[in-house]
Amino acid sequence: MKYLLCSFILLLCTCVSAQKDTTYETLRELSYRPDATDEYAQERCKLDLRYPTDSTGFATIVYFHGGGLEFGQKHFIEAWNNQGVAVVTANYRMHPKVKNPVYTQDAAAAVAWTMKNIERYGGDPKRIYVTGHSAGGYLTSMIGLDTTYLAEHGLHPDSLAGLIPFSGHTITHFTPRKERGLAWNDVVVDRYAPIAHLRVSDLPIVLITGDRELELFGRYEETAYFWRMLTASGHQHAELHELGGFDHGSMVGPAALLTLRWIREHERR
Repeated sequence: MKYLLCSFILLLCTCVSAQKDTTYETLRELSYRPDATDEYAQERCKLDLRYPTDSTGFATIVYFHGGGLEFGQKHFIEAWNNQGVAVVTANYRMHPKVKNPVYTQDAAAAVAWTMKNIERYGGDPKRIYVTGHSAGGYLTSMIGLDTTYLAEHGLHPDSLAGLIPFSGHTITHFTPRKERGLAWNDVVVDRYAPIAHLRVSDLPIVLITGDRELELFGRYEETAYFWRMLTASGHQHAELHELGGFDHGSMVGPAALLTLRWIREHERR
């Protein structure tokens, strides 16, 4: 477990520099469910891809936005621009127009699209990292630990290079609980909880939260327990980072920088 002070994050900001002499192309509104027939799926099951055009074998970061599984839009994280990596940012269907587990199935479909297609754009399909903030962090953990979601696409999450959820639920998310008529503080751990799918795996998981005193109520403690149970269950590469001085919303920027630094260090090992 690591507690990262604000001064460390400021230092980290100075360590991330643009990759010179590299050009990038951005493709928008690519459908990852091209066979979808209903209008809402056709609208929401889209992703944007930004990738370096004059290099090959690069890593790819897949990012899912937050918003409680009820709102939010795909967007690129500024810290990842011009860093020699491809970035995929995806929308997914949300409550109340759909119910659990449709949003998780959509996230898995977006990751599967990336795993099957990134090589066409020059990327290395073995260097795909999945991340997301809040609800997007929950989706990241679900599709990375519950193997059934990617199995629907003939894939296994252990083929990914890493999971890096930002402050995501590890118990069953509050929106699926709300769909059952439960209160936000009615804790549920069932098959829709990432922590219910602990397994021995070499897939790296980097858990990042904001400051425990500034985060959403109990989110750091929930994540810390998840980390402890991952390691106790034989997960080989699990890390926990707490970003001191940052709340649930403001932690995204420094978490993105930490993600980029971690990927670079991980790939040098």
